[in-house]
Formats: sequence, structure tokens, C-alpha cells
Amino acid sequence: MAELFAYTDGACSGNPGPGGWGTLLQAKEGGRVVKERELSGGEAETTNNRMELMAAISALESLNRPSDITVVTDSAYVKNGVTGWIHGWKRNGWKTAAKKPVKNAELWQRLDAAQARHRVRWEWVKGHAGHPENERADELARAGMAPFKR
Repeated sequence: MAELFAYTDGACSGNPGPGGWGTLLQAKEGGRVVKERELSGGEAETTNNRMELMAAISALESLNRPSDITVVTDSAYVKNGVTGWIHGWKRNGWKTAAKKPVKNAELWQRLDAAQARHRVRWEWVKGHAGHPENERADELARAGMAPFKR
């Protein structure tokens, strides 16, 4: 059976500014890619963190049926948020430990709902370090941003 991977990245020109997200979905058997799909999009006025979240959300929402998937991100914000911080935020009514509203709460809620359908393993990789799939996700994010750049 194929293993499913989503390599995700976000990009922003200025923060906030025009931004894009990219996702490279791969099904692998024995380490060999047997199927691949690319997704990207963007917004005129956004932040890098929002685009990182949108990349992960889009990956999970694109799956037609519940799946085992490894999401690989270069965003510590996304990885730490979804594997740690989110549990406290949900308990606290989407407030931080300092009782302030969680930034990007609507996207965190959407990510939480999207991942609930699947068995997700989260991995972090260093960005811009020559990881081929992460580099491709970055290219897709920049392509998603391109129509919105001034």
C-alpha cells in the first residue's frame, strides 16, 4: 500500500503583503513516487503564517477519503501549533495562555477539522536547505503568490 505525503510551504512578499501557498502531494511505494499532485493558491493581503496554514489545510482538505498521511512543513509555527498549542487553545475557548485571542483562529479551527478526518503525522524540515520536495512546495507557493504581487 502506498504511503501518502504532503509537503507544504507558504510565502509572503512583505509580512503582511501578497502571499501564496503550495502543496506537493505524493504517494510512495517502497520510497518511489507512484502518484503526484500539486496544489497552490494565494491572496492579495496576507501573512506568511496564514499561507503556511493554508498549505497544510489545502493538503488535508484535498483528500477524498480518510487517509494516513505525513505532512512535512518547514513552519515551526504550524508544526508546534497543531501538535501542541492547539489543545490548550481549544480548552481555553481559542484564547492563549495570556487570555488573548489566538491569531488566525479561524484557520487553526479549519486545520483542526481537516486533520480530524485523517491519521496525520507531522514532520518539520529546515526550509531552504535543499530538501527537494520542500523546495518544490516553495516554488508552488511563489507561483501562487505571483498573480497578487504588485
